[in-house]
Amino acid sequence: MKLTVPTMITLLRILLIPVLVLVFYLPFRWTNETAAAIFAIASLTDWLDGWIARRYDQYSAFGAFLDPVADKLMVATALMLTVQAHPTIWMALWAAVIIGREIAVSALREWMAELGQRAKVKVAAIGKVKTIVQMVALTCLLYQDNFIGLPIFVIGEWLLAAAALLTLWSGLAYLRAAWPTLKEDARQ
Repeated sequence: MKLTVPTMITLLRILLIPVLVLVFYLPFRWTNETAAAIFAIASLTDWLDGWIARRYDQYSAFGAFLDPVADKLMVATALMLTVQAHPTIWMALWAAVIIGREIAVSALREWMAELGQRAKVKVAAIGKVKTIVQMVALTCLLYQDNFIGLPIFVIGEWLLAAAALLTLWSGLAYLRAAWPTLKEDARQ
């Protein structure tokens, strides 16, 4: 297995997960800002590794597998930290929707790949918008404090709700794309 630069960046994102958790629980005033910065950096590496892979033609099968795994691990970790710090019904509901959709879409992609139909469930534009909103929301929620008078946490709550709705919308788009194959397989 050859490690490309994009794959090394993806591995860095995975290595940042325990750092995020450790920093989040440290008993210092600066931990919220630092946890948010770590998550924001990890979010930017998601864009960066894809850009480098496309720009310099550094695709690899391992990188294609690892990138979405790294994203889901980072997002799920940030969601768990947020729900643990703010255990409200809405936080738990939005987190469950986002994590549940990620599991369902991953399973759907795997199943479609087994049927030789993986191209039918490729990433759509709504999925990219969902990812951006989700990453900004989680950065705000990890930050928690106000910034120059802006209620960053409240903004994060609203953005997380929007991300959950976009998550459902994009999940339905994946299901709609796979539906003909699902119906055909059910008849057999």
